Amino acid sequence: MDERLIDIALKKQRLQLRAAAQRDNLAWRLDGIEGVLDRVDGVRDHFAWAKEQAPLLSVGALVLLFARPRFTARVAKGAWLGWLLYKRLRGTPAALLPALAPALRVALRALRRALGDSAEPDSAPRRRPRRG
Repeated sequence: MDERLIDIALKKQRLQLRAAAQRDNLAWRLDGIEGVLDRVDGVRDHFAWAKEQAPLLSVGALVLLFARPRFTARVAKGAWLGWLLYKRLRGTPAALLPALAPALRVALRALRRALGDSAEPDSAPRRRPRRG
């Protein structure tokens, strides 16, 4: 057999092993995100259901309007203000940063912790600094 073909076959095998290891690593890292993505899919499915059931939901809203007008007015006001806020901030995601900063800090800390733990699987977990 030609030596060049053997080198190519060995290189191919090394690349296949490396790709398999990368796939395993990626699957292990994304394991925690799977639950979040499942929740997002569930919310999307609920919105799709609500879109299909729009006439029934409209009738329910009208019944609620006549049965509890004050409650309905409060909910409608909150929804309207939320819609106006969404429309105003729609083109400017940077305007949301002050409101989302605490949540972003928590998410970044969790991500750093997850990536730090995954980078050093044999090391002991980090301890939180004491604040007193």
